[in-house]
Amino acid sequence: MMMTDITTAFPAIEILRDEPLAHYTHTKTGGPADFLAFPTNIQETKSLLAYANEEQVPVTVIGNASNLIVRDGGIRGLVMILTKMNHITTTGNTVTAEAGAALIKTTQVAQAHALTGFEFAAGIPGSVGGAIFMNAGAYGGAISDIALSAEVLTPAGEVRTLTQDEFDFGYRHSSIQDYHDIVLTATFALKPGDGTAIQAKMDDLNAQRAAKQPLDLPSCGSVFKRPEGHYTGRLIQAAGLQGLKWGGAQVSTKHAGFIVNIDHATATDYLELIHHIQDVIWQTDQVKLETEVQIIGEEPAATK
Repeated sequence: MMMTDITTAFPAIEILRDEPLAHYTHTKTGGPADFLAFPTNIQETKSLLAYANEEQVPVTVIGNASNLIVRDGGIRGLVMILTKMNHITTTGNTVTAEAGAALIKTTQVAQAHALTGFEFAAGIPGSVGGAIFMNAGAYGGAISDIALSAEVLTPAGEVRTLTQDEFDFGYRHSSIQDYHDIVLTATFALKPGDGTAIQAKMDDLNAQRAAKQPLDLPSCGSVFKRPEGHYTGRLIQAAGLQGLKWGGAQVSTKHAGFIVNIDHATATDYLELIHHIQDVIWQTDQVKLETEVQIIGEEPAATK
């Protein structure tokens, strides 16, 4: 890997070497990135990808790192965090946001322009790019309901526009996952509404979220997908796992579908607890719990 001169090649871009990703993930866990870059615009992102392709090193893109676990071995090659690409604009009944824009901020811009349809995402702590990638959703709404188009960067470095029928949205799925594209911008189709009523709905959903979820502790959000015919939290509660501690990680006592970092947890603590929960629920209920949280990176050297 010949990337030691990347900081010289891109002096205007913030690039950190051997940077612990625990500083950025919402779980406060994760090993180091070989190189961690913070591009501020589309051209910088394209240039970084072209450089990595030329050097034949892998590229990983992270949004707001909210629904993510990075293994303790970290990530080799180049990691890009796009949160400095965060411009949001409105045109008529559409909102266009760069990939790193906070989803919460994007819903606030929609509300300020009296545009309705985005309220469901008012408390989702991810980025716009991550929301497209995951087809994020809550309280009966999903990104697939409002996504109109997205500008993406292909692994080969080509910029192209995806339209509604090309997203292939499913439950926590989009075609971005299949083709490993990088979301650059996304445009959402909304409807005219009443700003006061929109704000009231957002406030209500945020109050529900605060009442039910452990927002005061580091977590990766909802850990598991909802299995058909079941509620994950109820399964975990019924199995007697709520409150279970594993290293510094714990099944939340407020919502059993969350795992929180209560005492300097490692990513390994999280992953071992996840696997334990999956094993127990399979044994007790014959239900296969699939992770919603994205898990990336390498195992620590000691466990290889």
